[in-house]
Amino acid sequence: MRFLYAIIFTFLFLPFSGIGQIYDPVDWNFSKQKISDNTYELIFTADIDSGWAMYSNDIYNNGVDCNVEICPIPVSFEFNKNNEQERYFRLIGDIIEVDENKKTSQDPIFLMEVTKFTDRATFKQIIEIDANDMDVTGYLTFMVCDDTKCLPPTDVEFVFSFGQSNKKDSENKMADVQNFTQTNLSLYGLLPEQIIDQNSDCNNENDTVIQNEDKSLISIFLLGLIGGFLALLTPCVFPMIPLTVSFFTKKNENSKGIFNALLYGFFIFLVYLVLSIPFHLLDSINPDILNDISTNVYLNVLFFAVFLVFAFSFFGYFELTLPSSWTNKSASKESSTGFIGIFFMALTLAIVSFSCTGPILGTLLAGSLSGDSGAWQLTAGMGGFGLALGLPFALFAMFPNFLNKLPKSGGWLNTVKVTLGFIELALALKFLSNADLVAHWGILKIELFLVLWFIIFFLMGVYLLGKIRFPKEVKLEKISNVRLFSAIIAFGFSVYLATGLIYNKDKQSYNALSLLSGLAPPLGYSYFSPKDCPNDLNCFKDLKSGIDYAQKVNKPILLDFTGYACVNCRKMEEHIWPLPNVDKLLRENFILISLYVDDKKELPAEEQLFVKRTSGKGLRKLQNYGHKWAHFQAQYFGVNSQPFYLIMDPNNYQTLNAPVGYLPDANEYISFLECGLLEFKSIKQK
Repeated sequence: MRFLYAIIFTFLFLPFSGIGQIYDPVDWNFSKQKISDNTYELIFTADIDSGWAMYSNDIYNNGVDCNVEICPIPVSFEFNKNNEQERYFRLIGDIIEVDENKKTSQDPIFLMEVTKFTDRATFKQIIEIDANDMDVTGYLTFMVCDDTKCLPPTDVEFVFSFGQSNKKDSENKMADVQNFTQTNLSLYGLLPEQIIDQNSDCNNENDTVIQNEDKSLISIFLLGLIGGFLALLTPCVFPMIPLTVSFFTKKNENSKGIFNALLYGFFIFLVYLVLSIPFHLLDSINPDILNDISTNVYLNVLFFAVFLVFAFSFFGYFELTLPSSWTNKSASKESSTGFIGIFFMALTLAIVSFSCTGPILGTLLAGSLSGDSGAWQLTAGMGGFGLALGLPFALFAMFPNFLNKLPKSGGWLNTVKVTLGFIELALALKFLSNADLVAHWGILKIELFLVLWFIIFFLMGVYLLGKIRFPKEVKLEKISNVRLFSAIIAFGFSVYLATGLIYNKDKQSYNALSLLSGLAPPLGYSYFSPKDCPNDLNCFKDLKSGIDYAQKVNKPILLDFTGYACVNCRKMEEHIWPLPNVDKLLRENFILISLYVDDKKELPAEEQLFVKRTSGKGLRKLQNYGHKWAHFQAQYFGVNSQPFYLIMDPNNYQTLNAPVGYLPDANEYISFLECGLLEFKSIKQK
């Protein structure tokens, strides 16, 4: 519960100026002092940047009940149990906090008296070991704040080595635990400084990666806009349009009423935009954290379950609402005069309409987190959603006569809601598919996925024809033209899904469905026609072995940073790579190395090493192959988006032309491949 509170406060107090800025205000050092033959004092020292403070455990001794109050997270220590080869250690007493730089005062954020450290914090733990050759490991958790914002709780791993494994007798600073040069060679077989950028004559003039990110932001903004317009057509929002506009235009003279309605629409937009701000902090702490979140197995399973709940809520079996206390507190502020009152009116609308907008927002959130542009993608989506939701209130206030042309509220609103329920049910399977892919379960492969989607959209068509009824619905006496047309679309889409199960004997795979690229599992992820590589190409999924083979056959490398849950990666693999000219180039002239940045398969123990964070401060532990390849991409090439294609000479690790990202224009992609190949041949002739 305390962690939840801390995250809430992080969301509330992060200012707009912090967007895109990396905060890393604490540097940890670890050392030990020998007390006797088998007894040591472990010392944890935190150097804290000026203006920041770290919270002591003493906050729980100040008469504060943190099970009730919202409290900061104090420093805590967790030691890993160690019984390997009968090696044990015992902690003697509790962690001791050194009182230097420790003071108790009123906290400006949590509005309570707390004890915290500034400048430096020191902690000591007495330990008794049973073996002279062992490592004592664990992690500590801490939280820091300044006067305006808090950072989320952060975990830092520590290692203390004893006896023969002792790296340094008196000091075990985390930065010295690993030799990073040796680490990079061990993991990747090359060093960042060995990568040579080559400016080829045929380089693309424009930065494709940046262009694609811009396109991606525009696309997600438009999707958010569509989501907002759909939310307008739900029973929770649509009836509020004439009521709210009439309130503003009748209560005030015309010009002031219009201004207040415009302000009301702007505040609706602002409320949804603010919801994306906390994710910028997460993105700045660790650039690939959002990718980790979007491909996390447990989180995707949770999304699957949540979307099922959303779907059945839209079907009318129950209603999702936020706590009534939130609504009451927000509504109580509406009586305030001026801007504040109008802002809380907008906030109240966002809260009371949650039962209809929540599932759509959940779809937007989950989809944005898996995008290539990090938190900015979510901001673009939320901005589009808020704009679509707030715009009608402003427009109808400016042109009130159009209110008379709005359709009357009625059963059609519930039809829209139920239809969205079917869509939520289909999207739930997308998240289950993500978990299945990255965890390599082999449950929801392409055949089963398409069959389930076929059933869902076929039943949607049956519902629209009035053959299925949900709670609170009456029997249709007549099918409207809109419902009939929508049913035809649903049945048509079902037929389209069925064509995805037609087997192409020439390609030895199923037909690729353009509309489902990235939503459905890859074509090669099949029960009956499995393929290890896209388009049945020969590929390597390990960097070292791929480079060795490329050196042996003397061909350039196409380095493909991809992901199992990457939408644009599937679009490239299923619609650009199979084209005859592209396929021939890839198959005959390149050695393809595909590195999956979301692969959750655990690394061998010898490769679970500490590496420097991309920010340059602090360490992170590589635990799975996704971590390994994501770190490789960020550290060696300064990029964190997928897909990311780079052509490299395997002999001197020279990049042969400018890398590209998502490139749906086949001619441009062919030019990229031919440019790299031409440069490679030119180097060979020298």
